[in-house]
Amino acid sequence: MKKILIKNASITNEGVHFIKDILIHNDRIEKIDANIPSNSNCEIIDAEGLIIVPGCIDDQVHFREPGLTHKATIFSESRAAVAGGITSFMEMPNTIPNTLTQELLEEKYSIGANDSIANFSFFMGASNENIEEVLKTDSKNVCGIKVFMGSSTGNMLVDNETTLSNIFSKSDLLIATHCEDEPTIRKNLELFKIKYGDNIPIEAHPIIRNEEACYLSSSLAVSLAKKYGSRLHVLHISTAKELTLFEKGPLQNKKITAEACIHHLWFCDSDYQTKGNLIKWNPAVKTMSDRDAIIQAVIDDQIDVIATDHAPHTLEEKSQNYLNSPSGGPLVQYALLAMLEKVCQGVFTLEKVVEKMCHAPSELFKIENRGYIREGYYADLVIINPNKKTIVSKDNILSKCKWSPFEGYSFSNSIEKTLVNGKIVYDQGRIIDNSRGMRLTFNR
Repeated sequence: MKKILIKNASITNEGVHFIKDILIHNDRIEKIDANIPSNSNCEIIDAEGLIIVPGCIDDQVHFREPGLTHKATIFSESRAAVAGGITSFMEMPNTIPNTLTQELLEEKYSIGANDSIANFSFFMGASNENIEEVLKTDSKNVCGIKVFMGSSTGNMLVDNETTLSNIFSKSDLLIATHCEDEPTIRKNLELFKIKYGDNIPIEAHPIIRNEEACYLSSSLAVSLAKKYGSRLHVLHISTAKELTLFEKGPLQNKKITAEACIHHLWFCDSDYQTKGNLIKWNPAVKTMSDRDAIIQAVIDDQIDVIATDHAPHTLEEKSQNYLNSPSGGPLVQYALLAMLEKVCQGVFTLEKVVEKMCHAPSELFKIENRGYIREGYYADLVIINPNKKTIVSKDNILSKCKWSPFEGYSFSNSIEKTLVNGKIVYDQGRIIDNSRGMRLTFNR
């Protein structure tokens, strides 16, 4: 196999910018230096004028396989991910069947090994009845335990106090939580049903799934983690009030961490008028002040990771009325571009985006040899063209559902190339899908 030599790379990594060459041998970065000489055994990539960052690590996706493959598959969504510069993902257990046994978990890993273009890991799911299965999970080969403290597909709502105490007190894995208080949501929904019947407007979504529902559940998760000394990661923060639960400061000093998602950093409730159900997520996109507080929390290191919560549905499903339209949408292909747009707007620095989308997921989950541009690390790299726009259209959407909440938007940057484990898997609009990603391993 030829080595790959990337010349004149403008690298952003570990808080600094510098121009050097990168030599890749097999699946690893062999050397980072100025003016690395080439030879006949090198494939040369001239990256002059381009930006190189580590491959993004998305710690929350729903790729729908098994059981919901009319919406998406691991193959289709991993192709969309690498086109967007996401080289590793961690996928959620609310598939059909729910991933509630070790056998079902390993079946998903088999699908990943056969079909995923990106590197992969899968969360073990918790329910009110499967604590014994949860406790069998191997911390070196599985990213974590997912607890839905809010409604989900199938039998995955964990609302039994004894079960929650057992999970938080007995599991030594990272516990990732979806936090919304189900009784609060049900009460609010009934009020809107009385008022509107089956014609509830989408603008009611952040009122039904409101700040109180989020805070009640998030504060319960944090209190359990503090009581038992658990490693807790609260997913997709959507309200300013929840931020009071989390400390500012370096990730390395925390046992309780938080995630922000692309949609909560980009959209707010005024966008329901034009986007409708296309931005219907759980937790809901809320007010502009909530969005601005979440953005500031990312800047202040109160929120530790930026992820997508990529959760595709068909356009036909999303076109139903509010009560029948499912929550979630596709984001992996345009997540990095959306955050780079925030860099162009002066909201974030490029260093902060790289920290939250590449370095922090690696540190938080203790992923082995990924998330940084370092000699000896896997060559998961993204080459960005800052001089070429990306206009989102149905023609370039790779997610199986073939729609995006960003459709029609013109991003200021484009993804030029993506490398996974030293192989070019995306090159200027073309997917090269003759290689497969690796199962992520963890230094725990």
